Amino acid sequence: MRYLGIDLGDKRTGLALGDDETGLIAPLDVIAARRGESLLAALLEAIDQQRPAAIVIGLPINMDGTEGPAAKTSREFGELLHHRSGLPVIYQDERLTSYAADQHMAQTGRTHKQKKQLRDALAAAEILRDFFGAQFPEEQQ
Repeated sequence: MRYLGIDLGDKRTGLALGDDETGLIAPLDVIAARRGESLLAALLEAIDQQRPAAIVIGLPINMDGTEGPAAKTSREFGELLHHRSGLPVIYQDERLTSYAADQHMAQTGRTHKQKKQLRDALAAAEILRDFFGAQFPEEQQ
């Protein structure tokens, strides 16, 4: 089954694509748009092109495990995306995914601007990795 991973941001939203049958996960794109109709339209276009069976949205949970205003905003946007796309939306704890993305890029030789552009898509891929690890632990070796 194909999943579209989404790392929602205030200015940029990262996308990744993953397949639980092959275990492959890849950064897909970064959408430069604030949350609202333009971001929603871009996400619906990506869904139409990639044809995932479900969407996995990163949920910004506080380090103490509680959900704050950012998590509430992500859930509200996820519900809107669910209603507009008809696809199931799953929420995955995204703590430390941006840090993991930064670690992957640390020694790549990319410029700061190149890293900034790629970071959100890599964070979306980390969200999918965490989701696959939680859903299919026997396959994560």
